Parts: sequence; structure tokens; C-alpha cells
Amino acid sequence: MILAAGLLSSAAGAEPLRVVALGDSLSAGYMLPADAAFPFQLERRLAADGVDAKVVNAGVSGDTTGGGLARLAFAMGGGADLVIVELGANDMLRGLDPRIAENNLEKILDQIKAKGASALLAGMLASGNFGPAYKTRFDAIFPDLATSRGLPLYPFFLAGVSGDKALTLPDGLHPNAKGVARIVDGIAPLVEESLKRIGSAKAARAAPDR
Repeated sequence: MILAAGLLSSAAGAEPLRVVALGDSLSAGYMLPADAAFPFQLERRLAADGVDAKVVNAGVSGDTTGGGLARLAFAMGGGADLVIVELGANDMLRGLDPRIAENNLEKILDQIKAKGASALLAGMLASGNFGPAYKTRFDAIFPDLATSRGLPLYPFFLAGVSGDKALTLPDGLHPNAKGVARIVDGIAPLVEESLKRIGSAKAARAAPDR
């Protein structure tokens, strides 16, 4: 991580890398103050690790993959180096056909790539409410997309949080401030690896020809 920080902060006067957290209430900070939400806590963690990055909160409570797709251009309007895609939970809670979520996510990833940005997938796991066949099909969306497109994957956004009453709000679904901190602890190394690659590529492009 020291190496990554050195690479990312070595270019004097370089603009901070811009990270867009495209998600739903889980990343938007439902019922939390702004400084406890995922984007703020992640940005603070990156800064503590020496990574110069701005994390934009592009989360909307209740959003589905279709909603995320519809507002992606706006969310990336200020520019983006990396987009963390955290969507799918509401598709699952509504029992939508997993093919719809997969198709929307494919379009989101296509648009991110077309805009010259990188993507990191934050996966979601289905509850058992809709049966084992639905769960199997839904759970496979994120690893399949990550594999087929060569993208970094954080397998389950709520890993270590889901089911723990000490880390969730009274609804038992959304992370509280401590739960968000746990999510950040889990996903930050993967974010930093992605930003290291992006920063190195940008530095190489900016270097004068010899």
C-alpha cells in the first residue's frame, strides 16, 4: 500500500483521482449523516493511506440497476477515473428477473468504458425469499460480469455487515456508521489497487516522450 500511495501522490500538482460511487441506499448513506456515509468514509480512508482521491456520492436510495443506468451520464458529468458500481439490491428485493439487472449492468459498464473510466463491481447476494433458482441466477451476475470483462470485484458489498445487529440500522438491512466503516475496511484495498493502476497509466501518458 505504501508503494501504491507513492505512485499516486508522486506527480506534483496532479489533480486528485475522481471516484464515483454509483449506488443505492447502501452506499448513499441512508439515515446517516454525510460524514458517516460510504463515500466520505472511503475518501477519508484513501487519504489516510496516502491516496489523493475525491469520492463522489452518486447513490440514490431505492435505485435499481435501471435507475443507475438512466442517471449514469449525469453522475459522471464531473468526470470520473473510477466508478464503483453498487447496484442490484433493489432489483433483487423487488423480485425482478435477474436478466434485467444483468443487462442493465452490462450497459452501465459499456458506458463507463466508453467515457474512458474504469469500473469496480460491488456485488450483491440474493436473499432466499424467491427460491434457490432465483438466488443462484442472481448471485452469479456479478462474478460472471467481472470475469467476462476482466474487472475487479468486491463479491458482496455487505460482507461482514449483513446479519450483524451491531453494524446495521434497526431495519436490519442498512449499515450504520460502524457498518460502513467495516465495508470500507473490506473494499478499500481493492479500490486502492484500481487507483494505483489508473494513476500509473495517467502518469505514463503524461510523461514527455524521450
